[in-house]
Amino acid sequence: MAPMMLGSVLNPVNSSIISVSLVPIGAAFGAPPSQTAWLVSALYLATAIGQPVVGRLIDLYGPRRLFLVGATLTGIAGLIGLLAPNLGVLIVSRVVLGFGTCAGYPASMSLIRSEARRTGRDSPAGILAALAVASQTVAVVGPPLGGLLIGLGGWRTTFAVNIPLAVAGLVLAVRRLPKASPKERAGKGVRLDLPGMALFAAMLVSLLLFLMEPRSDRWYLPVLMALAAAGFAVRELRAAEPFIDLRVFGGNPPLLLTYGRALLTSVVSYVFLYGYTQWLQDGRGLTASQAGLAQLPLFLTGIAVSSVTGRRAEVRGKLLVGGVAQIAVCVLLLLLQPHSAVWLLIAVALVFGVPQGLNNLALQNAVYHQADPERMGASAGLLRTFLYVGAMVASSANGAFFGARADTAGLHGLAWFMLAVAGLFLALTVVDRSLGRIGSGDSSSSREPQQRKASTT
Repeated sequence: MAPMMLGSVLNPVNSSIISVSLVPIGAAFGAPPSQTAWLVSALYLATAIGQPVVGRLIDLYGPRRLFLVGATLTGIAGLIGLLAPNLGVLIVSRVVLGFGTCAGYPASMSLIRSEARRTGRDSPAGILAALAVASQTVAVVGPPLGGLLIGLGGWRTTFAVNIPLAVAGLVLAVRRLPKASPKERAGKGVRLDLPGMALFAAMLVSLLLFLMEPRSDRWYLPVLMALAAAGFAVRELRAAEPFIDLRVFGGNPPLLLTYGRALLTSVVSYVFLYGYTQWLQDGRGLTASQAGLAQLPLFLTGIAVSSVTGRRAEVRGKLLVGGVAQIAVCVLLLLLQPHSAVWLLIAVALVFGVPQGLNNLALQNAVYHQADPERMGASAGLLRTFLYVGAMVASSANGAFFGARADTAGLHGLAWFMLAVAGLFLALTVVDRSLGRIGSGDSSSSREPQQRKASTT
């Protein structure tokens, strides 16, 4: 459990800890928000591409060696960030960090699935809940932790913290993670679908670069994305050992809907984590440390909600309540003003902790039950890909609604945007009847025939 939890927390914490660092980093290097935004985008770009790629490698070769490589890259990224002389080098450190933190989550999901099959305990809800807390809910500790670190030693400490975490990950992985099984060692003979991986990367890079600055003069990026997507589809349908088996995914609509909900809830979450945090500093006048502390109730509520509901495998009720809570928080954001009382800021954080604790846990459980067990690593990696595509949409939305500074008018515009996305998330949950079968007692038996049918399509 220890290396699984630590590996899974590295990516989400690093994705959110930067939110309170953007303003002081911009001041240190004389960089406007349009340039410091690359610190956010660089991590998401590397992670969105790397998660399913590393997940597929884990499916073939086992989690241990990929985990060790990832922990090493994470430590290197922390060192680069600590010593970076300019913003460009700092962005490079975030790219390295994105690839380094790719292994933790798919490795953990792969281990949980393999242990469930070995022991016959098909739904380890408690372990999945702990993983959800580590991999997603703990993301909200990033702003409070970042504020504390900046107060203690400046913004560079938010990068340096990865060095001891990487060392701890290496030690725990060597001592605790199982070595490759004979089947995984035999995976060395499997031919990797490198053309498929390259086309997948080209498709995502084109999409994410456009989302960073969606302007008419960048029309060629969606065209490149469409061409790469078409080439990717043709390649995967013809490959003997595809990187992503589109036939299996095409025959599994519930899993596709889960990925769609992941994208939508990620948009809402990251618009809040970045947009609201910047507004607390620019619009409300809080310091970086105070803005981080203002998010602490969100962290505590998310942990509490995940812990209380985690042992129940059902997902439909969690997603419905989470969807309603997202809408409620959007309404609260519309009430905020430059001099809003502290109690209202606390109320916003408390309410948003509910969907943060419910939605990610439910989505993770859904993927565990809906995905092909033989491709659990890649499927878990794809879940993260959709989450980070949503994060890129959120970053683009923040740039569109905030001008030179994060003012209250921009926050209200973001709130209306979040409200539309949250409404779509809730609608997709209401109409998806397949969610009711998860945790109903027969989900295991109903899942295997569905997967066999998809595999033979």
